[in-house]
Amino acid sequence: MIQIAGNPFLQSDVWHIGNDEKMIIHIMNESSEVYSYESADELAFELKLRKNIMLGARAMNQSKARFAVFEDSRCNPQYWHLTPVGGFQLRQGVEPSEAIRDIYRNSSLYAFECAGAMLIIYYHAVLNVIGELSFNKLFPDMYIYSWHADTDLGLTNHYSEKFIPGDVVYFINPEFDPRASYSRGENTVVLGNGLYFGHGPGILTERKMIRKLNSRRKPRAKQSAYLTDLIIRPSFKDLAKYSVQSRYHAVRKPQQSVIMQHNESSIPFDRYRYMLGGF
Repeated sequence: MIQIAGNPFLQSDVWHIGNDEKMIIHIMNESSEVYSYESADELAFELKLRKNIMLGARAMNQSKARFAVFEDSRCNPQYWHLTPVGGFQLRQGVEPSEAIRDIYRNSSLYAFECAGAMLIIYYHAVLNVIGELSFNKLFPDMYIYSWHADTDLGLTNHYSEKFIPGDVVYFINPEFDPRASYSRGENTVVLGNGLYFGHGPGILTERKMIRKLNSRRKPRAKQSAYLTDLIIRPSFKDLAKYSVQSRYHAVRKPQQSVIMQHNESSIPFDRYRYMLGGF
């Protein structure tokens, strides 16, 4: 259920919402979990960001950006430096907002794996919601590599079988074929109505996503791929402070200095955090 300032949510608390927002509100309200907000504006911000995450996923699905393991990653050198491990490092003098938009604008120049795809979708959605000024102040040293996220995104993991559109969830393939290591799993955006976007497979139902992963298991594998209860979300409440409608000004927070270099494509967020030793 949704609560605003300790009171039950009323539809009239949020105006001018579309079908995606209505779907999100319905799922939240039907849940036994309490989603608490200080104000209707705070809820409205989350709805808008979730919708933009979904839009970004659909746009990536329509783009010419390709899936690639780290060693085959590529990017537009005008905006990004491709690091030896397959990461995208923002070039000096480049506006972060322009670099993120270029991934969608000149998508044929890009190839990356699915964890990086989720970060690109997050950054793109946040940019569209908080505006260029705040975005460029928050993310001046952007580096896209696996699940290495800027701390200002505030990514956290939750465990629940109740997903909300705009969440990122993980399909695991326990007996993946080691000759196709990218098939170890799939990070996906929840689109609602039983659909998920994964960079590579595209937009599929849960059943079809599992079938896709099962086609890449090792010989005589017995255990099927499955959808886990791992949910990744940005800090909606913190990011709301930097909205263009907010009275707050963007103040850069301490950046995550530790980058865990590895060669495991398509890993879940909690696996990357484990590699970092809990940072």
